[in-house]
Amino acid sequence: MKKVGNGYYEGMMKKRVATATRLISKKAIRCLGVAESFTRRKNKSVLVGVVMRRDLIVDGVSLTTITVGGLDATEGIIRIYKGLNRDDINFMLINGAVIAFYNVIDLPRLYDELRVPIISITYNPSKGLEQNLLKMDQGENRLEIYRRNGPRERVYLKTGYPVFIRCFGLTKDEAVGLLNAFVISGRVPEPIRLANLMARAVLKGMLDD
Repeated sequence: MKKVGNGYYEGMMKKRVATATRLISKKAIRCLGVAESFTRRKNKSVLVGVVMRRDLIVDGVSLTTITVGGLDATEGIIRIYKGLNRDDINFMLINGAVIAFYNVIDLPRLYDELRVPIISITYNPSKGLEQNLLKMDQGENRLEIYRRNGPRERVYLKTGYPVFIRCFGLTKDEAVGLLNAFVISGRVPEPIRLANLMARAVLKGMLDD
């Protein structure tokens, strides 16, 4: 296998991805939650990844920036993951698939490259973003990535709230089990909630400079 980066990930990429069914029963599940906060004023989005254990203890944080309206969201998440320099992340939870003003995340590519199960979560019904994507620079490319991600599925959390998910490397039922392990109340899982709070704080600091 070709080396990735400094070679550390050569071994990591060969590891067997455990199924979410087995993970749900483990106390030491680790989720990498990824969320952002952006402003068009500086044309930057702050992307934060928080590693959280099943007992809601945080034991890792990574961050980067991507371009508002760009097409670098996928690369940004890869930097987040590799920047943590660890191989004990059991699954990734991403707040949305289209972020930073139509910067579309390529979820199949992300899964193929990192080989970590992925859940992309959103919270509201939508009629679709196709026309908005086509109005952007490289609109056809954005639309192709968006369609490759596939449709969302509505599921219900243990709190009774509906969310919409896309899953890679695990089934819908497995995804719901993992989400329920990290939801305290409402519909936003704790790794996502904390990553978003951190991203907003970092962005505010950037704007105050």
